[in-house]
Amino acid sequence: QVQLVESGGGLVQPGGSLRLSCVVSSALFSIETMYWYRQAPGKQREWVASITLNENSIYINSVKGRFTISRDNAKKTLYLQMNRLKPEDTAVYYCNRASGSWWNWGQGTQVTVSS
Repeated sequence: QVQLVESGGGLVQPGGSLRLSCVVSSALFSIETMYWYRQAPGKQREWVASITLNENSIYINSVKGRFTISRDNAKKTLYLQMNRLKPEDTAVYYCNRASGSWWNWGQGTQVTVSS
């Protein structure tokens, strides 16, 4: 059973930065397009960013120019560098594959942006 372990969240002031990590136990990691998702209180989980095995990335409009997704296939780890954070970025952040092929969800990592 694949395990997803997210970390790196925390409380940060508006304008601050955080770097999230997600360690994936599957050997398929290196060939999978990987995604960061987030779920804010009272809202549905949404896709934030994705990266292909060739490291092509795309982002939801609200984070373009502020977030950067990356991966280290040797470490089977996905990253999300988040800069210029805004209160509306507050959510629990998760990593996974594409919708329809999700592994079991990890516990996520809480990001709170507040002064």
